[in-house]
Amino acid sequence: MKIQNYRDLIAWQKSVDIVEMVYDVTKSFPREEAYILTSQIRRAAISVPANIAEGSSRSSTKEFIRFLNIAMGSLKELETHFIISERLKLINATGVQNLIAKTDEVGRIIYFLRSSLTKKLETV
Repeated sequence: MKIQNYRDLIAWQKSVDIVEMVYDVTKSFPREEAYILTSQIRRAAISVPANIAEGSSRSSTKEFIRFLNIAMGSLKELETHFIISERLKLINATGVQNLIAKTDEVGRIIYFLRSSLTKKLETV
């Protein structure tokens, strides 16, 4: 499957939605967290759609899969930051549950995309 445009990928679209949610949630974080947790959370969130976009433009399916793996790692990093933020009482439990539900959804989409691409490699 040759991707015409990364913006057509549901995984990319939904991960951009997560970035918007992250910026909205982290606006209320204390000022002293601006260069620490806020920055880490935002960078992890941004990394997901950025890696999907970059990987889709690579010359091989194998490289695309590698970038999808990186995006999955960033999703797990992001989930960890959410849990830490909840423990530090920066995000309430409901907010964390909603954010993790979104990262789980994107993770499933990436997983199935990656599986589909891997199967394609195996049949070539």
